[in-house]
Amino acid sequence: MNLLSSTSIFSFFTLISRILGYVRDILIAIFLGTSILADAFFVAFRLPNTFRRLFAEGTFNAAFIPSYTSAYLKNKKTGKIFADDVLSLLLLVLIFIVTLAEIFTPLLVYLIAPGFITDDTKFNLAVQFTRITFPFLLFVSLSSFFSGILNSNNKFAAAAAAPIILNIILIITILISYIYDLQTAKQLSYGVTAAGILQLLFLIYFAFEYYKPSLRFNLKITSKVKLFFSKLLPSILSSGVTQINILVGTIIASFQSGAVSYLYYADRVYQINLAIAGIAVGTVSLPILSKAWKKKNYTQVSNIQNKSIQLSLLLSIPASLSLIIASEEIVNGLFGYGSFTQEDVEITSYALMFFGYGVVAFALVKILANFFFARDNTKTPFYISSLIVFLNVLISLSFFNQLGFLIIPIATSISTWLGVIIFVYFLKKNNFLLTQNKLFYNLLKIVFSSTIMSLALMFALEKFSSYLDYNYIYKSIYLVIIVCFVGVVYLLSCYLFGLLKKENYKAY
Repeated sequence: MNLLSSTSIFSFFTLISRILGYVRDILIAIFLGTSILADAFFVAFRLPNTFRRLFAEGTFNAAFIPSYTSAYLKNKKTGKIFADDVLSLLLLVLIFIVTLAEIFTPLLVYLIAPGFITDDTKFNLAVQFTRITFPFLLFVSLSSFFSGILNSNNKFAAAAAAPIILNIILIITILISYIYDLQTAKQLSYGVTAAGILQLLFLIYFAFEYYKPSLRFNLKITSKVKLFFSKLLPSILSSGVTQINILVGTIIASFQSGAVSYLYYADRVYQINLAIAGIAVGTVSLPILSKAWKKKNYTQVSNIQNKSIQLSLLLSIPASLSLIIASEEIVNGLFGYGSFTQEDVEITSYALMFFGYGVVAFALVKILANFFFARDNTKTPFYISSLIVFLNVLISLSFFNQLGFLIIPIATSISTWLGVIIFVYFLKKNNFLLTQNKLFYNLLKIVFSSTIMSLALMFALEKFSSYLDYNYIYKSIYLVIIVCFVGVVYLLSCYLFGLLKKENYKAY
């Protein structure tokens, strides 16, 4: 198996999904901007969408794949029984959670957006929209189970393509709302839940070749299933630390008007790189890393670790520099239309820039946590991630009055970098991180190629500055041209340094 090839497949569908997500968000920015309706919808969407990212983007896999792989390697029947037991219990737990959330929605909204309590209209809208969107959690969590089945069999395309459905449904919903003069935010809420149902059906269809589900509602829970669920909660926090930090940021930002929307738009931009450099690489590498560890093949474990880190850095370092250098131009080109004012562009770009400083750390945390997960160790990542979240909250609350919501991306980046340092320390201490000299040599090549790309980016921004002005209607086209140009420069530099050779990413 080749990490670069498998990651490319996963990344291709993820990229399509994110591009459609940008189209969706551009339309939301045009029709809702940073209004009360926008804030209310983003809060309603934030909670189920955070769970979508937590479950679908590697967290569920982190606990499920090592356990399922262990059972499946014994024999297929054992693997099937384990999967049936997990699915049955997961379904019951999710139905219980969703039912509670529907009953206590006002309390839930207060917990995730306490600042809304001073505005009855905004608070009531958020409650209404949350009740509509929350069932999405049930469907997307079950979808993550079937994604885990596919990923365990080294099939990544369908799981990566599933989120495309959500974005297509929401784009269609926005257009229909405009044509028939419906309340866009409310119709989007219905669209979220409808998309969840379609995603689940889509993944069941593709997973059916490898697993035919049978619900087993036994009163007695097996020791293997108990062990899995005992690992699931720690893995949710440890693997999804960036998403939890963003959720914490939303809670704090709710005290400042428009801040929830600013954070949402900035979050949408940098998440595309996290999806590729962290989630895609982590998702692809975890199944083979887990199998290599179970077979005690330490040479292969070392190869997978080093190539995962290298591939993650290859993708995240240039993205980080690009977001820092061109944050305003990126936000302007993507969202600077209609109700999204020039002031909104400027404020959102500051948030994006500060997130940019943490992009490499966000990706590395996903990869480094996998090195524990592959060994069925979810406790250590749990403790480290808890510390990251604690530091994020501490920094954010300490400086919110002085810096406003901008402290949230700053705190997220700082706390995650500290988390990376702690992860490396404990991996080294336990001899879990088997680094090779070639990794450091290739890191220098990546940094040099990224520097060349950054110079090319600054040149292009200066050259086309007049075409990137807020009032220029075709600015997004020039933004795409610049992205393609600097992308080619970076890939050419990497190619000349030998960083794109397929053999460099062979897991075995």
